[in-house]
Amino acid sequence: MGRKTVHVSDFSGKVLQPDDAVVRVVVLEHPDLVAGPVQLEARPIEIESIDDAALDVAVVEIYDSHGGGEPRRVTLTASEFDTLATDVPMAQLLRTAERIRPPKATRKAAEKLDYATLEHAGKPHRGKITDEEAQLVRDNLDEINKRLADEGIRQIDPTDPDHASRYGFPLSDESTD
Repeated sequence: MGRKTVHVSDFSGKVLQPDDAVVRVVVLEHPDLVAGPVQLEARPIEIESIDDAALDVAVVEIYDSHGGGEPRRVTLTASEFDTLATDVPMAQLLRTAERIRPPKATRKAAEKLDYATLEHAGKPHRGKITDEEAQLVRDNLDEINKRLADEGIRQIDPTDPDHASRYGFPLSDESTD
């Protein structure tokens, strides 16, 4: 018995032919997105209007007493944000404003992660996948994928040849009819 995999557009449900160009769309934020970023696939024609529909937005973090010590992230149209600057134009204000640098991740923190634990197993890393990590991923795939999704990290697909070889999942034989 053979197996045939058919890929379809996530947007239209139409079958993608092997020679079709496929566009990968990563949804980072959406009101209905509950478990972190997701990946969708589509034909280029299905998303060609996306740039025309794009909004110019400003994403700001507000540090005040309302956040309980944590910043509030707010997204608003750029033109609405621009109206907040009444002394000088927003473009000039942004050019001359004090620059901030995001905190640097320390290399030591990354080196201390134990990927052979449920807390870190399956996270992408440069090191070799140990037998312990691979076994943990195989035995707890659903739980690990849920954690990865919650953290906004790619999930492990046992049917993906790269993931299958990295984590020791059996490779399925695909054939075309």
